[in-house]
Amino acid sequence: MTIFRILACAVMLSTAVGVSADEVLAGRLRAACDGFGAEAGVAVIAGGSDTTVVNGGLHCPMLSVFKLHEAIAVARFAEERGLCLSDTLAVTCDMLDADTWSPLRDAHPRGGRFTIARLLEYSIGQSDNNACDILFGMIGGTEWADSCLRSMGLTDFAIRRDEGEMHEDIEACRDNWSTPLEAARLLDMLLSREIIDPANRDFILRTMIGCSTGRGRLAAPLAATGVTLGHKTGTSDRDALGRAIGTNDVGFVLLPDGRRYVIAVFVKDSHESDEANEALIADISRIVYEHYAGGEKTLHPKVKNILP
Repeated sequence: MTIFRILACAVMLSTAVGVSADEVLAGRLRAACDGFGAEAGVAVIAGGSDTTVVNGGLHCPMLSVFKLHEAIAVARFAEERGLCLSDTLAVTCDMLDADTWSPLRDAHPRGGRFTIARLLEYSIGQSDNNACDILFGMIGGTEWADSCLRSMGLTDFAIRRDEGEMHEDIEACRDNWSTPLEAARLLDMLLSREIIDPANRDFILRTMIGCSTGRGRLAAPLAATGVTLGHKTGTSDRDALGRAIGTNDVGFVLLPDGRRYVIAVFVKDSHESDEANEALIADISRIVYEHYAGGEKTLHPKVKNILP
């Protein structure tokens, strides 16, 4: 059974997302963030409806989390123009910046022809910066992606810079921002509404499940639990004040019995070590998982596991 067919059940059963504070969970999340040397924002949407936030309206640099936004925009762009993700793009060596994170360039230094799907796998699954900017070039840049997502009803975010621009000026990454709540809303929309073609949604979700980055963040406490996690990370360098501008992870968690939640964690302007920033995200992930898996809160709707 495909992701789409199973998630279709969730569409029929779910209600509109609305903020209903869960004080037990919110209190634990606030306690985890208290005294940490950074601004931290958390949003959790459980079962498509119940929402818990801590600093949910904080403007946070997305970093590579915006590659999820881009992927949805790329899918919409392709659909509007009659393209398939199996269609190919020519990638020339001058498109492959030598001074950036790029498994694509490392594997294919001379370029080649790649399907849109393969470039998305590099961008989402491995956070490839060159693949990201090649896809922005295909759709007409960050402005088109921003406009596309706003047409879906999102407002509390901005996409203004591509990876090349952020590489030139570290502070430019602040121009790509989202609130934790809006990032969680986007992922919940992808799971529970038909904002893009079901086959393309199915592909993006599976690519997120295969994400290879950020193993010490949302994924860390979930490794032996039997859950399915799909996620997208974002990571910055440090600014002139020595702060990590952003350490982020946004994902969906499917429990073995089919219940689900979406979680977005952003750690902004941190004076802590990289390891401590990741450990905070892992601790938040643990708290949320234990809250729901432990039966303290009923999750709905119940759907079967998306994996065959």
